[in-house]
Amino acid sequence: MKIIITGASGFVGQNLQNYLTNLHEIETMSVRYIANQRFDLKADAIIHLAGKAHDLKKVSNPTDYYDANFELTKQLFDAYLVSDASVFVFISTVKAVADVVQGILMEDAVADPKTHYGIAKHQAEQYVLSHKLPYGKRVYILRPCMIHGPGNKGNLNLLYQLVAKGLPWPLGDFKNKRSFLSVENLCFVIKELLQNTNIPSGVYQIADDESLQTNELIQLLSLSLNKKSRIWKIPSSLIKRTAVLGDYIRLPLNSERLQKLTENYVVSNKKLLHAIGKPLPIESKEGLLKTFQSFKK
Repeated sequence: MKIIITGASGFVGQNLQNYLTNLHEIETMSVRYIANQRFDLKADAIIHLAGKAHDLKKVSNPTDYYDANFELTKQLFDAYLVSDASVFVFISTVKAVADVVQGILMEDAVADPKTHYGIAKHQAEQYVLSHKLPYGKRVYILRPCMIHGPGNKGNLNLLYQLVAKGLPWPLGDFKNKRSFLSVENLCFVIKELLQNTNIPSGVYQIADDESLQTNELIQLLSLSLNKKSRIWKIPSSLIKRTAVLGDYIRLPLNSERLQKLTENYVVSNKKLLHAIGKPLPIESKEGLLKTFQSFKK
């Protein structure tokens, strides 16, 4: 099978290339949105990873999100519909549905994205879903949660640096839980979607089976570094008052940052597991330990 991967130079793209190279013929495609451009897609499958990631520093132009995540996806999907390719995989995000999760996020939750990143991804999803597929074509919209693995430079790396320096984790009184996704599990799912024609088209959330507390992450990080975990359980009420103060004067912690560090975000993967009929190959803690080991290199 010949597969075109867009956005292949990124963290996920590089891992996916390595995973699929011995199984399929891979062609990478560097793309960006240009008005009225057309693509001639000559492949059996398209995996669309390219897009603009969520900007935590909030310095991006909102238009950039809609061009990269919505308009570009429209152009590629339109090209796929008239091509001979049988499979289209679009990597969306759980943020296309919700920025805050109460309980467990399910696929049938009513979408209510709050950021330009999430809104643009949701618009792209709606565009893809609005088309009736020609016979023999399959389309999968994947909504991953926080992805980790070798080469990842995100928030987990920042936590790793904190533990590596022997600094304590001061938010141990919070009992938040989050879902994570090993990039190896993501690659496995994409392989199954490419090869198994019985998996129905649709929207699928992807997460590791087990969600973890941040305190558990700190313990795993300490284990990977052969250090004793240092978790301070400062009363959450005091931490919250300090964060409010940080909204008015420059402190390392403010209300928004505290929300990001202590929020619950648990994602269901039941629909996906039922569809592929196989367990994910990597358990949550095993995958995280692999990621933490890669930070040492």
